[in-house]
Amino acid sequence: MYQQMKYFIAVVDQHSFTRAAAECNISQSAISQQIKELENTVGVELLARRGRTFKLTAAGEYFYYHAQEIINEIDQLFAGTKRVAAQRADEYVLRLGYLINFGSKEFLQAVAQFSKKYPNVRVKINSGMHEYLFDLLRNDKIDLDFSDQRRALSAGYNNKLLTETDFMAVVPQNFTTADKVTTKDLADMPCIIVAGSTQEAEEEAYYRDVLGIQSPFIATRTGDEAQLMVASNQGYLIANRRTISLINQEVTKVVPLYNRDVPLHQKYYAYWKKDNSGYYIEEFAALLKEQFAK
Repeated sequence: MYQQMKYFIAVVDQHSFTRAAAECNISQSAISQQIKELENTVGVELLARRGRTFKLTAAGEYFYYHAQEIINEIDQLFAGTKRVAAQRADEYVLRLGYLINFGSKEFLQAVAQFSKKYPNVRVKINSGMHEYLFDLLRNDKIDLDFSDQRRALSAGYNNKLLTETDFMAVVPQNFTTADKVTTKDLADMPCIIVAGSTQEAEEEAYYRDVLGIQSPFIATRTGDEAQLMVASNQGYLIANRRTISLINQEVTKVVPLYNRDVPLHQKYYAYWKKDNSGYYIEEFAALLKEQFAK
């Protein structure tokens, strides 16, 4: 049926049995017979024939749309299978990236589990901020990226949801607050972001345009430095509920962060290109998902 589906798509795309047959390197009578057999298998008419012309039936339109998705998935499966067969495990390098300000516990546990299961596969790890990791993935410098979601999910990537969590504000101990704090409450206090010099503008834009932060920004290079600045009343820091264990709450205070009446929330995914999918990439993504499910 796979080949028949490809013939059907070619006929529809070319609007002609003759041109589709030439494209597929078979005779017109053969491609017509294959389409007939496909209709017999499906059990419905896909093409309404009118002499030498035809048009798609409603069932044919549905079949055409979904057949393209299935063919693409099968082609990717074939390509991935060939890549695995062509590479010896001791020659394979799995290139991974993880979001540096999320915390590395689950990620590194997945790496350890993967390395134990596949000791001959070499693992190379990059860490960084969201845009840095996205550029590495887009330019084929890494195979899989564990990061937060900052844009609409792309159909060109596999997007495996790993976890979602609420944002928290890390404020000085003397900051007066109830059981939550809003971006408006913090508008007059500097927001401390952890970012390299080349990523400050991107991080500020995300905090301002997506999270709704109204504060002026101060950039620092490390999380420890950011916490010291909070403790000394120089501003506040944004963390997430899963990683507040990294925050020293003896010298700071951690409260849920809202934008008006809406709690600020974030999703985290494993991303990898569909045209670079393979056994080891998918296996690591599955192991990473298991770590977040515990």
